[in-house]
Amino acid sequence: MTTEIPPFERTADRTPSGEESFSLCFTSTPRGARRARRLASHRLDAWGFPYASEVNDTVTLVVAELAANAVTHGRVPGRGVRLALALSAARDLVRVEVTDTREDRPPVDAPRLPLGPEAETGRGLWLVSQLASRVCVVPRTDGGPGKTVRAELRL
Repeated sequence: MTTEIPPFERTADRTPSGEESFSLCFTSTPRGARRARRLASHRLDAWGFPYASEVNDTVTLVVAELAANAVTHGRVPGRGVRLALALSAARDLVRVEVTDTREDRPPVDAPRLPLGPEAETGRGLWLVSQLASRVCVVPRTDGGPGKTVRAELRL
C-alpha cells in the first residue's frame, strides 16, 4: 500500500504590513504533529521568544494540541496538514492556524472539561480556549476540502 505524502514545505516571510509569517506542511501522523510542534517552537525562538519563555511554551502548547487534533480527528490518509504562524507587526499577537482536509468532523463550538478527572482525552480544545484570546473554525481559503482551526494569542 502506498500513500501520497505531501512535500515538506517551510516558508518564513514578512508581509508588506510587517507581519511575520511561517507555514509548514506535515504528514497527518503523530510524527508530523511532533515535527509541527518542534518547528513552531524553533520559529518562535527565531522571532525573539526564547525556548522555555512563557510565550514560546504557551504558543507551542496550542500548536501541539491543534496539530494532535488534526492528525487524530481530521486525518485523511494520504493528505497532509498545514500549520501557519503569524506574528503581528506590533509583536503583540500570534495567530496559529492548523488546516486539515476533513470537512465532516468540525471541533465542538464550546469545549469543556471532561466529566471525570481520570479521563484520558478531552482536555485539548478546552485548554486552547483558555490560553487563546480567540478560537474559531473557518473553511479552507485555498479551495481545497477541509477546515482551519485558528487560535489567536495576545502577548
